[in-house]
Parts: sequence; C-alpha cells; structure tokens
Amino acid sequence: MANMIRIDDLAKPKLTPEQQAVWQYGESLTTDFSEAAVLTAAKQRTGLSDFGAQDFRQRLQLLLDEWGSDPLINNLHRASLFNQLVRYASNRLLIQDQWQKHPEIADQQIKNPIIVAGLPRSGTTHLLNLLAADSRFRSLPLWESYEPVPLASEQATADSVVNSEEDPRFQRCAEQWLGMQRTTPLLAVMHPMNPEHIHEELELMGPDFASYNFEWLSPSPRWRDHYYASDQTRHYEYMRDVLKLLQWRKGPPRWVLKCPQHLEQLPVLRKVFPDATLAVTHRDPVAVIQSAVTMIAYGQRMNRHKIDLPQLIEYWSDRIEHLLRRCVEDRKDQPEDKTIDVPFSVFMADDMAMVEKIYQRADIELTDKARAEMQAFIDANPRGKEGRMVYDLKGDFGVDPAALRERFSFYFEQFPVKAEI
Repeated sequence: MANMIRIDDLAKPKLTPEQQAVWQYGESLTTDFSEAAVLTAAKQRTGLSDFGAQDFRQRLQLLLDEWGSDPLINNLHRASLFNQLVRYASNRLLIQDQWQKHPEIADQQIKNPIIVAGLPRSGTTHLLNLLAADSRFRSLPLWESYEPVPLASEQATADSVVNSEEDPRFQRCAEQWLGMQRTTPLLAVMHPMNPEHIHEELELMGPDFASYNFEWLSPSPRWRDHYYASDQTRHYEYMRDVLKLLQWRKGPPRWVLKCPQHLEQLPVLRKVFPDATLAVTHRDPVAVIQSAVTMIAYGQRMNRHKIDLPQLIEYWSDRIEHLLRRCVEDRKDQPEDKTIDVPFSVFMADDMAMVEKIYQRADIELTDKARAEMQAFIDANPRGKEGRMVYDLKGDFGVDPAALRERFSFYFEQFPVKAEI
C-alpha cells in the first residue's frame, strides 16, 4: 500500500534546516527586476538580438510590474521568476533565429493531433503520458518544453546525442528537479516534474509571454484580467509554429498534447488545430480545487513571506469556475466525431479501455505494440508511486466541500461527474 502523506503545516510551515538555509541564502539576493535586465540577460545568454515582433514587451512589463510590486514575494522567488523570464526571452531569441534561418519550417503541418483538455488535477497528465508512450506519436518532454531550441554552443551536441539524457538541456532540467526535491520534496507526490515527464505545450507560449501558466508561478490577478480580455488566437498560432519547429527538428509528425487552459479556449483551439481529436476530461471540481490549492500552498513555503489560504481558495475557486463555464458554453459546438468526454472516475477504473475509445474516435489502430508500450508505462508508474497525499479541504482551509460544490451545479448538470469528497 502506498505511503499516506499528510501536510499539517500549510498555513505556518515548519521549515527543515535545509529549507531554512536556502531561505536565508535567498534573502541575500538582489534582482534587477526590469525589462532591460531580462532582455539584456537573454541576449548575453544566446548571443542573439532579434526578438521578432515587439508586442511581447507589453506583456513582459505587466508581469514585471505585478510580481515586482508584490510585497509577499521573497527575494529567492523573485530571483527565480526573473530567471524564468530570462529563459522565456532566450527561447524567443533562439526560436526567432531558427525561423529566420529556415523559412521551410513554416511549411510543416501539424496534422490530426490528439489534444487532451481538462481541469488541472483531473487525470490529464496520466492520460497524456499514457498516450505518449505510443512511439508512433510525437510528444513534448519537460526538458524540451523548457528549452525547445539548444544554444548555439550546444547545437552539435544536442543534434548528435542518441540518448536525450546526454543533451545539456536535459541535464539542466534534471538539476532543477533535484533542487526542487530538496526544498519541496512532496511535489514529487503531487505533480512530478522529472525531465522526461511529458509536459504541456502551453509552455511554448512562454516565449510569447502569453497563457494562463503565469498564474501558477505566482499570484497574478492583473495578468489574469489581461488574459481574459485578450483574444488568444495569435498566441495559439505562436505555439503551433513552435511545434512546427520541433517537428522539423525531430519526428514523428503526429502529436499528443494537453493543457487545462484549452477548456476555456475551445473555439480558439479548434481554429488553430481544426483536425484535432479532443479528449476532454471531467472531474469533481471540488476535488480539483482541494488538490490544486494544497499543492500551491505547499510550494509557497519557499516563495512567500505569508501564505494566505483563504485567498488561495477564493482565487482558484473562481479560476476553476471560469474554466468550466467556458467549457459548458463551448463544448456543445465541438464536432462529435472529433471530440470525446473522459470522466475521471471511468478513466481511473480502466485507463486502457478509455484509451481504446479515444483511439477509435481518432481513427487510430491500437496495435499490440502500442498496448505493450502503454502497459510498460503503467507498470513503471503505478498510482501512488511516490506516496499518496491525504487532502483535507475542511481541516486545512475551513471550507465545506458540499457548500463549495453548489457553485458548480451548472457543470454537474452538463457532464457525468461524480462527487468525490
């Protein structure tokens, strides 16, 4: 039986000696949290200067303003956020350089992808990784999503390695994961971030300084409002064009992708990927919120001077509701021959049976080889491999699950979702 884990210090963390040492080191850091500093660092890292279209600067500045003025972010986290923005700016330079040097990339076609859309913590990660085990598909491992194009000094190495673990980008991602495990070890239980883990293509919007992903990095209500008010089509097109670049570098040409944001962008997703088969997962949103806010609160022990549990509940309850209301509104307009609903309870009861239904909808043969590859993944990654987290919405956050569930009655009326807590 998996080891059961209960976090009992979410609001007032009891830091280990190693966490205390890292926190104290972080307090000694100072960061020039400015647009000029971010872009200069990216230019120095890559040796490039052409960022392409300049509209990204407004979005970058919004993030810098919001995060830079947040008094609860500690110095360690502000330095971490700066480094992530530099990584995105560096990727933008590297991507733009490849597009300029190789205009034939634009001729690549992203044909008939399978795209998973569903609430965070609703089985999307397991489904994506299961589908990605089929070697006929192209997918996006975490290390490649973080650095889709190698630095010029590492290009030859990246192109020649047979084992991806030898790629410098993989090694940097592995080092980052080891660091996260030292400071926030229970993240491995809630959401593993090992380099080979298949990740969300939304990461490829990062170089365009777009997507709801920034909301997960640090509290960002101003960014959320900007995102709500903006047509996301051009950012999805940017992501698609980066996928073309990756496909041009290395096949096979048929992708499996996933991201929760797609739930509230189904018309845009369908516009940019018109022949995609969509697998839409559905789970009790109260269980999703419970899991998400616990994970975020746990991560904040190394990031913020104060952890505001009521604020987390309020923000992410609203955020999940927005995702679901858009899904309920737009799901009915999706072509049924290219869309399938995946109830969490059904998927967890028999994941391979659900995969077979998805393949039928996508008109793909589920071969014996593909079954064996998926079974190998299941055998190597049993549920609860790193332990099982015990969640307690009432005890930790003072929220009655039944009362919170009432606000999502519109969703339960539309889809066959089972209450879990």
